[in-house]
Amino acid sequence: MKMMNNGYNSSFNSNSVGLMSSAATTAASSSSSTSTTNTNSQSQGLKTYFKTPEGRYKLHYEKTHPPGFPPFSHGKSVSQVTLAQLKDKPAQAGPTPSLSSSTSASSGVRYAAAKFLGVGGGNGVRAIGFAGGNGSGKAINGTSRSGSLAGSNGSHSILNPNYDGKGTYLIFNVGDTIFIGDLNSPDKDPIKSLHFSNSNPICHAFDPEAKDGHDLLIGLNSGDVYSVSLRQQLQDVGKKLVGAQHYNKEGTVNNSRCVCIAWIPKSDGAFVVAHADGNLYSKDGSVDSTFPVIKDQTQFSVAHARSSKSNPIARWHICQGSINNVAFSTDGVYLATVGRDGYLRVFDYLKEQLICGGKSYYGALLCCTWSGDGKYILTGGEDDLVTVWSMEDRKVVAWGEGHNSWVSGVAFDSYWSSPASDDTEENVVYRFGSVGQDTQLLLWDLSMDEIVVPLRRCPPGGSPTFSAGSQSAHWDSITPLGTLQPAPCMRDVPKLSPVVAHRVHTEPLSGIIFTQESILTACREGHVKIWMRPSSETQSSNSETLVCSSMLAGPKVGSSTLK
Repeated sequence: MKMMNNGYNSSFNSNSVGLMSSAATTAASSSSSTSTTNTNSQSQGLKTYFKTPEGRYKLHYEKTHPPGFPPFSHGKSVSQVTLAQLKDKPAQAGPTPSLSSSTSASSGVRYAAAKFLGVGGGNGVRAIGFAGGNGSGKAINGTSRSGSLAGSNGSHSILNPNYDGKGTYLIFNVGDTIFIGDLNSPDKDPIKSLHFSNSNPICHAFDPEAKDGHDLLIGLNSGDVYSVSLRQQLQDVGKKLVGAQHYNKEGTVNNSRCVCIAWIPKSDGAFVVAHADGNLYSKDGSVDSTFPVIKDQTQFSVAHARSSKSNPIARWHICQGSINNVAFSTDGVYLATVGRDGYLRVFDYLKEQLICGGKSYYGALLCCTWSGDGKYILTGGEDDLVTVWSMEDRKVVAWGEGHNSWVSGVAFDSYWSSPASDDTEENVVYRFGSVGQDTQLLLWDLSMDEIVVPLRRCPPGGSPTFSAGSQSAHWDSITPLGTLQPAPCMRDVPKLSPVVAHRVHTEPLSGIIFTQESILTACREGHVKIWMRPSSETQSSNSETLVCSSMLAGPKVGSSTLK
């Protein structure tokens, strides 16, 4: 791990002198940030572009934590990145405008003003109600116990009521701090930091449609969970959470590390939290609950709270050992989990039923995501493979070979369309990406009419029988409901080769996000790069704003996996 020792950036000082100095520094450095980015990347032996069949992707911006920031105050943790888009204030009348170039109009002016004002402002005094809808969740306030997180109150905050926070933001964790950066600004440094005095933030997730404005979830290494309004955090100049609601305080329900947190799609504010002990909790209430002791750690089980107002309302024991990542299908019906035991498990979330799953070729699985149509699941892990699972076949239908180390992030590109695609069911091409600890970004094309699926398992010393396409009829029999399959034979699974393999960072990678205009890659040390698509390169040269209509390749999830 590399630590930077160039002195602490003054942009996070709360006094006005520091803020004015930061604003001046920002204005002076913004014009040269692009050339500095290119110079730094080239000096590290990294190219600032990579080529694909559709054209050239070009490095546009870089984001990172302030120079000299000590990232390991409470031990090492892997940086994850979440993309968040804030629209108009909920109180404003009229329909919400669609995302267009006007969304980021005057972004540079707003950004400089925000830096000058310390991103201060707003009504961060009031504690907003959370998922249960009764507004009685625990709120952090200025009188909380010493050493714990304390929310700023109006008498101790520098506020700017005219700052609405509208825009697109990058949220990433480094050490004991959450950083928030303006995606549309060329400045590398974040515009906001949130400091946690007791434990490191590990995972986070954003949902623009979350109830009562509490759209940002943060899970800590201690097991504590917070829900906050992102807009309120941007409006307040302090480094502490404002108007936060605290769940699992001091490990009252579970004292093991949070590893992943996810909003449940179309659930009106409910979310799940996965822990390192193999348990997953559904949260949608306001009163702490208790659950019976798990009798068999090797078996899947669900326990419900006695009251519907309890929080959490249910405990799912998924596996023995850590859950590493979770992902919901876009309709919120299915939940996929991957864990240290190397198994992908797919559940019908509403019915609380295990549907299917299977074992990795080797080692733990670290990441997973859904295709937008819910037909395929990607997983990556310690076997260096990107695995494509079919929900129709309930089996592995392809392995992607190309990484030289653990695969730490996977995502479907829902904005890409193949030039050869005719939008028919028989000729659908999926583009997806993966990043790994080998510092590489790999792009893949999955054409289902080219996939060759084995009809039956090969006998010892024999060869398998193959058939084109991916239909359940190609298999001897459909897998019984709830079956966890062993790892398939290597010769049974069709192999994919990447369309592109490009070394994008000097440190191991931790995440990948696709947006309409770009690809975002993040390394575990807290550095994010934004790669503009070929179709956006010309447009971006005529504008200083990066218009983002983003999607986290499946559900809105933040996760963490420690090597």
